[in-house]
Amino acid sequence: MKYLDEFSDPDLAARLLEQIHAATTRPWAIMEVCGGQTHSIIRHGIDQLLPEDVEMIHGPGCPVCVTPLEIIDRALAIAARPDVVFCSFGDMLRVPGSSHDLFRIKSEGGDVRVVYSPLDALKLARENPDKEVVFFGIGFETTAPANAMTVYQAKRMGVPNFSLLVSHVLVPPAVAAIMESPTCRVQGFLAAGHVCSVMGTAEYPPLAERYRVPIVVTGFEPLDILEGIRRTVLQLESGRHELENAYARAVPAEGNLPAKAMLQDVFEVTDRAWRGIGMIPDSGWRLSERYRDFDAEHRFDVRGIHTAESEICRSGEVLQGLIKPHECAAFGRECTPRNPLGATMVSSEGACAAYYTYRRLELTEAAGA
Repeated sequence: MKYLDEFSDPDLAARLLEQIHAATTRPWAIMEVCGGQTHSIIRHGIDQLLPEDVEMIHGPGCPVCVTPLEIIDRALAIAARPDVVFCSFGDMLRVPGSSHDLFRIKSEGGDVRVVYSPLDALKLARENPDKEVVFFGIGFETTAPANAMTVYQAKRMGVPNFSLLVSHVLVPPAVAAIMESPTCRVQGFLAAGHVCSVMGTAEYPPLAERYRVPIVVTGFEPLDILEGIRRTVLQLESGRHELENAYARAVPAEGNLPAKAMLQDVFEVTDRAWRGIGMIPDSGWRLSERYRDFDAEHRFDVRGIHTAESEICRSGEVLQGLIKPHECAAFGRECTPRNPLGATMVSSEGACAAYYTYRRLELTEAAGA
């Protein structure tokens, strides 16, 4: 436990908080991009320990949350086919589509399976040559290498009944889209360490320079996040806007070169819709022409499915950092983890789920006061 406990040391946390308080002289708004960081911040009460002038804005860094509704509905259409074994990580099964979710498909007889790796789905395809096996490949740059490797292996081994439903998105274009929004309040970013461990840090200095915002790469433990906030505040107070790597133990500047080579071979950059945000140019990956035969959208011809978002769910505004989850009128009422309106209430990294789990009673008490 030593290597877990040392990044939660309360004495070191108190020292970092003292330094943040001492350095802060004016209001600052900092966005943590990653949903895992959001959960750590809310779970440990970090936002409540910061100076009143330092506001944490919860960004769109939850891969389940930003998977667009039309992709969910395409997944549902594929999963409902009798000849398909549809494989996914568990947190996607309760994400609502237009009218139902993957759990409903499963309860109605669809062959929907939770797997722990895309390679598990490839193994199923080899063991069941009479079935079409589809893996739901979502996520940021972090999960993409494993999905790319699986498609590469499927092609190399000649497994024609395996395909990938792709919904991969990229962080740097989202940062640019946030900064170019007319409603943007973000003055600094905590970048996601696991994304940078794959892709490196080279894409961030141009963003910091173009938008004049500090970007600090950091991890997910309390001390990681506090150190990231401390460095961001120091930059803001001194008028600097640079890329800093506060997670060097996991993030080399060049990233993971073999993983990047695999991604470049299997995927190509494309425009991608983000749930609640809209289309962001060049913000996603799709399978390259060489691997197009393994693209489930093409194989099952579901590209024509288009949908409309819930009119009362404000998860898009949460993902853009415009409101906090409890400021949505449906939060904790029409929208709960058991009956979610949006993916931000379902996902293990969603901001709404974090507030419901760790702040719901506190917020209810405050509303009744």
